[in-house]
Amino acid sequence: MFDAILNCTRLGVTYPDHGKSVRALTDVTFEVHKGEFVAVIGPSGCGKTTLLHVLAGLLPPTSGSVERNIELEGRPRTAMVFQENSVFPWMTVLQNAAFGLEMRRVPRAERERQAMAMLERFGLAGRERDYPGELSTGMKARVAVIRAFLSGAPVLLMDEPFAALDRQRRIMAQQELEELWESQRKTVVFVTHDVDEAIQLSDRVVVLSASPGTVLAEYKVPMTRPRTLLWERDDEAFALKRRIFELLQLAPLELSASCSQ
Repeated sequence: MFDAILNCTRLGVTYPDHGKSVRALTDVTFEVHKGEFVAVIGPSGCGKTTLLHVLAGLLPPTSGSVERNIELEGRPRTAMVFQENSVFPWMTVLQNAAFGLEMRRVPRAERERQAMAMLERFGLAGRERDYPGELSTGMKARVAVIRAFLSGAPVLLMDEPFAALDRQRRIMAQQELEELWESQRKTVVFVTHDVDEAIQLSDRVVVLSASPGTVLAEYKVPMTRPRTLLWERDDEAFALKRRIFELLQLAPLELSASCSQ
């Protein structure tokens, strides 16, 4: 069993909004183990992004706690990849990819060598001097993922990085991410609305309820790696997809019913 690297215990987040208190998360408890790829899925507005901000240390919880078993010197503990605005528009592709290495004071020649190797690996050779405004959405997403992996952070927090891509480009980006993760086995917490994406990429799926978000269920993905795009032919995987869909459809009704009791 992997060592626990993140441990959320009865986590709650409440924030003010136009004079009212809004609960984004309530009683969220789960662990993330070293080297795991964990997907977090739930309805829109259920607090998934808020959860990532708490895990990153960007937002303090209102109640409960987050234990981070990460001790590093000279490196960030976490790196985040957002759905949009994940790359700096004033930096070239190469500078963006190498940004984390620069923050760690890696010499320029070495950081450019590492960044160029990664850019070549994922089809961005020849675009290293371009700026993000010259790239497609899919290319920018790949640059953001590369930068996160090169940051030196052992934990990567990804907030729907492929949501803006069409289906074909999204599948390609998922395959690239899966290949990169397989080669480095960093710990990943990946927020998504897409059940297929969650099952394709992750070792375990954490399902959140409608707002305020709380953990409804956790499921281990029953497939070995590497995975085929035809995984729905696997009876266990398809059954898992059905269970998650059913849970997500029932979540708002169940939560309303429990609150009225």
